[in-house]
Amino acid sequence: MVIQEIFGVNEHIRAVADDYAARGYEVLAPAFFDLEEKDVQLPYDQESLQRGLALANAVGLERAVEVVKSAATLLGRAGKVGTVGYCWGGSVALLSAIRLGLPSVSYYGGRNTQLLDETPKAPVMFHFGEQDTSIPPEAIQAHREKLPQMETFVYPTGHAFNRSIDPTHYDADSAERALERTLGFFE
Repeated sequence: MVIQEIFGVNEHIRAVADDYAARGYEVLAPAFFDLEEKDVQLPYDQESLQRGLALANAVGLERAVEVVKSAATLLGRAGKVGTVGYCWGGSVALLSAIRLGLPSVSYYGGRNTQLLDETPKAPVMFHFGEQDTSIPPEAIQAHREKLPQMETFVYPTGHAFNRSIDPTHYDADSAERALERTLGFFE
């Protein structure tokens, strides 16, 4: 299951889902913001960032995990279920491992630190950019200290390094390495 950023199920998230599907996975990318507003697909600009943050706060992590639970029931008919989430979705992915026991990969989960005192019921892999100004080094270190049994990787790049349609953030080398590790995690 691919879990969106705060920009909704937009072109980038659909491309990520399509890539996993092309690799043989059954994929869902739930539209979490439909709980508040239908068909949200935001561009990558400051106004959309603020709107996406407001929608993410309105939906909340706990309600998002309920959506994951429903989607996991559908996907479970095809086999094992796991999540991979980006930014806000990275934190939803972590909470899915904690609450639902779903193996999860969290890319630059900005809200993860508030969840680190809870123990995941399934393996979790974390990907961060060392130049990410929204996730300080202390937050990354907290992942290593509080969840030492989980793999935490740091790349020489910033936030949203996997966002291939956004040249201001995309880092092809880091994205490819993180994808290799993610695919290995789900094997």
